[in-house]
Amino acid sequence: MRTSLFGTLFTAWLLCLSVPSLATGQGANSYQTRCALCHGSGAEGTDRAPSIVATLQTSATDQLATIITEGVASKGMPAFEVPTDELGSLVTYLKTLAAAASPGALDPRAPRPRTGTLSLIAGTALSGTILNDSGFDAQIRTDDGRLHFLRRAGAAYREEDVHPSVDWPSYNGSDTSNRYSLLDQIDRNTVDQLTAQWFFPIPDLPMIEGTPVVIAGVMYVTGPNQVYALDATTGREVWRYSQPRTEGLVGDPAIGLNRGVAVRGDLLFTVTDHAHVIALNRFTGDLTWDAEMADSYEHYGAVAAPLVVDDLVIAGVSAGDTGLRGFLDAYHADTGERAWRFWTIPGPGEPGSETWGDPAVMERGCGATWLTGSYDAELDLLYWSTGNPCPDLNGERRPGDNLYTNSVLALKPRTGELDWYFQFTPHDTHDWDAQEPLLLIDEAFQGRPRKLLVQGNRNGFFYVLDRTNGQFLLGEPFVNQTWADGMDDSGRPIVRPGTDPTDAGSDVCPAIRGATNWWATSYHPGTQLFYLLAHESCMTYTKNDQDWQRGRSWLGGSVRLADGSPNQKSIRAIDIQTGNVAWSYAQTGKAQTYSGVLSTAGDLVFFGEDSGAFAALDARTGEPLWHFQANQDWKASPMTYMVGGRQYVAIASGLGFWAFALPE
Repeated sequence: MRTSLFGTLFTAWLLCLSVPSLATGQGANSYQTRCALCHGSGAEGTDRAPSIVATLQTSATDQLATIITEGVASKGMPAFEVPTDELGSLVTYLKTLAAAASPGALDPRAPRPRTGTLSLIAGTALSGTILNDSGFDAQIRTDDGRLHFLRRAGAAYREEDVHPSVDWPSYNGSDTSNRYSLLDQIDRNTVDQLTAQWFFPIPDLPMIEGTPVVIAGVMYVTGPNQVYALDATTGREVWRYSQPRTEGLVGDPAIGLNRGVAVRGDLLFTVTDHAHVIALNRFTGDLTWDAEMADSYEHYGAVAAPLVVDDLVIAGVSAGDTGLRGFLDAYHADTGERAWRFWTIPGPGEPGSETWGDPAVMERGCGATWLTGSYDAELDLLYWSTGNPCPDLNGERRPGDNLYTNSVLALKPRTGELDWYFQFTPHDTHDWDAQEPLLLIDEAFQGRPRKLLVQGNRNGFFYVLDRTNGQFLLGEPFVNQTWADGMDDSGRPIVRPGTDPTDAGSDVCPAIRGATNWWATSYHPGTQLFYLLAHESCMTYTKNDQDWQRGRSWLGGSVRLADGSPNQKSIRAIDIQTGNVAWSYAQTGKAQTYSGVLSTAGDLVFFGEDSGAFAALDARTGEPLWHFQANQDWKASPMTYMVGGRQYVAIASGLGFWAFALPE
C-alpha cells in the first residue's frame, strides 16, 4: 500500500528525469540533475510537480530504490536504469532532504504564518500571527492566543461573530455516543435547499474515517498522524500538525486511519498509528506531550478518538486481529502520565483466565479497544466495548467464553476498576466483536423509567441493557441471522449446532464484517426510534490450525461470500421497546459504505449512501428527502454544528471533508 502511495507521488517526479547523469553518482548532484527541475532543490515542489517530502518520510530506502528501478506500471511510471552506486547515494540523499524539510514542505497548501497587522472596517486593527489570508478572508492569532476569523470587506476586514453557536465537542458529539442533535434549522421543509459550502481535501489517503470536532468556530479533523484546524464556516486551514507514518505496522493502523480528537480546555488529544497518545495546543497545534501506550513491534497501534472524562484522557488500542493482548488506558490530561490500565484479557490465574484454556493463546487473545467509549457523569461510569478473541475463526484453540472479549465493560473512571460487564457473543468464532457505539439514553422502557444502554451488535442482534448494573432487557435480530435461536433470560445467545467454522466451510449469517459495525448510530427521542446502518449478507466460514506469526493477522481461517447470499446495506429504524424494525431504506451499490447516521430535531436522518451520494431521510418514515451526488466512497459518519446562527452538516469522504448548509 505504501508502494502504491509512493508511486502516485513519484510518477510526476520520475517523468521529469533528465537523460544525462553525472558520472560521479553523488546523491546531491544526482538529485539536482534528475529531480530538482520539477520538485525544487529541497523536494518541496514547484509549479511542475508536487512536494515529495511526505512520501520520502514514510517510505523505506529499499522501497524507494525498488520503485525507481522497477517502476509502478499501474501508476504509469516506467522503470529506470540507474547505476547501483548512484542509486544508493540518490536514495540516501532523498532521505536527508526528508529529514531537513520544513513543516510546510509536506503540502503547498499548508499555512505559512507571518507576523503582521490587519485593518478592520471599524477603523481598528488586529496584530499578531497571520495564519492564512486570501482575497476573501484571513485568520489571525493575537498575542493573547485568541483566534480571529476575518472576511474581506474592500481594503479592510470584518470579524466574523461565531455566536450563536452550537459545538460538536467530541467524536460522537456527546459522552452518550448518541449522534442526535437538537439543531432544527435544517428540517424536513428546508432540507431540499441544502447546498455544499466548502470542501477540504486531505490527499493520498486510502480512506478517511474521522468525524470533525467543532468548538467556538474552529473545526478539528484528522488523518493518520495528522491534525488540521479549520475555519468551520469556510474550511480554510488555520494550522496543521503532522508526523511521519510508522513503518512495519500490521492491521488497521497500517492502512492509515484516524477517527478524530478529544478536547479539554486548551489541549487537544489524539492517537498515532504506533499507539501513542499525544496532546496539542488547540490554538497553535504545538505538541505538549507524547505518551507511548505500547510497543508497535508487538502489533499495537491506535486509530480511535480518545474520550475525556474530567482530567483523564481515555484511549484504546487497535490491530485486534493480530495476536495482541488488549487494554484500555487513562492518562492525566495535563502531563500525559498514565493513571491506570485495564487489561481486556486476564493474566494467568486472574478471574476470567479460566475461560480461555491454553495460556499461550490467552496471552495473544486480542480483545482490542478500537472504538471510542461512552460516559455517564451521574453514575460516574465509563462504558467501553471490546473486540473479538484470537485466533478469530478457530474456537478450538481457546475453549470457553474468552472473557472479556465481545463485551461492554462498565469501569470506574478514576481507577479503571470493573463495575460490571456484559458479553454479547461468548466464545465468538465469527469475528463479531462488540465495537459498535454504546448509546446511553434515559427513557421509559416497557412502562418503567430506566437508564438504558442500547446497541446494534455486529452479531445481528439489537440489545437493550440497564446501564446501572448490566441487566439484560431485550435482544432481537435486526437482520437475517442463522447462528442463534434467540437469547435466554440472561441475554446469552442460544447457539445453533453446526454454525462454527469448519475445515470444509460453514454458511452463516451475518458476514464477518457484521450485521453492522463501528459506524455511528443514533436515537431520536421524538420518534423513539434507533437508527443504524445494517448489512444483509452471509459468508462461508472455514477454520485452520495456523499459529501466530509476527507481522501477520491471526485469523485461524478464511471467509468468502456464501453462494446466493445477498450483499446489501440499508438504513434501519428500530423500535427500542420491541426490537422491531419500523422502517428500512435499502441502499444501491456494492455494500462498500461505512457511513453511519446522524439524526436531528429537524426530523432528519443524514448518511453517506452506497451510491456515492450524501443524503437525508425523513426520520419518521424513511422517505428520501434530499441528496447531493458527490460520487464518493463514504467511510465516515456525519455530524452537525452551528456557527454564527447558521447550521452546518459535515462528513468525510474518501477525498476529504465536506460541509453543507442552507443558503444565507
